[in-house]
Amino acid sequence: MNETQVKPAATPLRILDTTLRDGHQSLLATRMKTEDMIPLAERIDEVGYWACEVWGGATFDTMHRFLDEDPWARPRILKQYIKKTPFSMLLRGQNLVGYRNYADDVVRAFVDHACEVGIEIFRVFDALNDFRNFETCVEGIKKNGMHFQGTICYSLTERRMGGPVYNLDYYVEKAGQLEAMGANSICLKDMAGLIAPYDAFEVISALKKKVSIPINLHTHYTSGMASMSYLKAAEAGVDVVDCSLSPFAMRTGQPAVEAIAAAVMGTPRDTGFDLNLLVSLSQKLEEVAKNYSQLLDDHKMAVIDTGVLLHQVPGGMISNLVNQLKEQNALDRLDEVYAQIPKTRRELGNLPLVTPTSQIVGVQAVLNVLFGEYKIVTHETRAIVQGLYGRTPAPIDPEVAEKVLKSGGAKADRTRIDCRPGDVLSPEMDKVKTDTAGVAQSEEEQLICALFPQSGRQYVEKQRKEST
Repeated sequence: MNETQVKPAATPLRILDTTLRDGHQSLLATRMKTEDMIPLAERIDEVGYWACEVWGGATFDTMHRFLDEDPWARPRILKQYIKKTPFSMLLRGQNLVGYRNYADDVVRAFVDHACEVGIEIFRVFDALNDFRNFETCVEGIKKNGMHFQGTICYSLTERRMGGPVYNLDYYVEKAGQLEAMGANSICLKDMAGLIAPYDAFEVISALKKKVSIPINLHTHYTSGMASMSYLKAAEAGVDVVDCSLSPFAMRTGQPAVEAIAAAVMGTPRDTGFDLNLLVSLSQKLEEVAKNYSQLLDDHKMAVIDTGVLLHQVPGGMISNLVNQLKEQNALDRLDEVYAQIPKTRRELGNLPLVTPTSQIVGVQAVLNVLFGEYKIVTHETRAIVQGLYGRTPAPIDPEVAEKVLKSGGAKADRTRIDCRPGDVLSPEMDKVKTDTAGVAQSEEEQLICALFPQSGRQYVEKQRKEST
């Protein structure tokens, strides 16, 4: 088939490229340097992607902590080479790119600066699917005239979509809420690679009937089902899917764009992409990827994680559980922990298993197995029960809530809130400016320190020393 003679597709499948963010975050611990992205950048701009994800997630943390790079510089630099394709970022709602809820003034300042450095599409998610944690972000995104992609975290309690919480009605209702909030598009974010092909068809079909804005499906190859799910989603009318160039694809990453483009070629969903260009880009990325090969987790022959199919536990969560048990000389109790995870998760409100809630559930499940149920309670579990992360998808078990709140002793704070978590946080930026006077020379540097008080400040201090 001569690709140049094929008529444009009636409804081409749009692709969001994750190579420069989630691709290397999933496979290479987010360690790709900006200088290694530049050789790919101009040609990536020629592909015709719907968007390029270049920022957010763990990049902000990793860049200043491990790569000695200014996190704000990457989008600015890449924008010199990628001029036509919109830039996307992953934003954790009120958590921004950190690991706790930040005050509203920090959120507003961060979003303003993210827009300044070139981010146009903000994929905003919350670990509990509590959209109140979006409100301040969305206010800033809309004020700057940018694209708000409202995100629903896809989760399961059964092996397939259904059950009392994560059923079709749940996702349809959430999509309606996001459209009402003013979302420009909706992302169904399957962070663990759980979505089965026929479930993808069913849920995308239902979302397309419910809302009038574009639907973007994001998944990971972890279970081995991702490409099949994309094809069924394409049949159901999904507008956008996330892919990566093949060297950074599959395993725990996204499907390979070359394969997806080839699979729909000549159909009404043809992407219109030049396969020769994609292959040449992959070859260029292979050269760059050699610099990071030591980071690839290849200790097993299998490129899928069958544990996800068995117990819906993401691969990264499994490795954390194993490490915890090893430290306690209790690896022989791993099966007990696997049995405890769904129980702990259910008792804490059937949390989606995504950062940070997957870690919270996993650590508490290990403690419950080793020391007895809720005999030892983490600070984070207490915060979940107090409502400081937001409203859980299902009610927290009342008996468990009582145990957790009593665990800190008579002097422990037992207050529970049901308001937006950001409403109980005092402004932070003035204090950060005072604390970093003489160190941070711009609001961007102040934000690095606000988000990461220790490692961020160390990075900024190092920049000052090197500039004198």
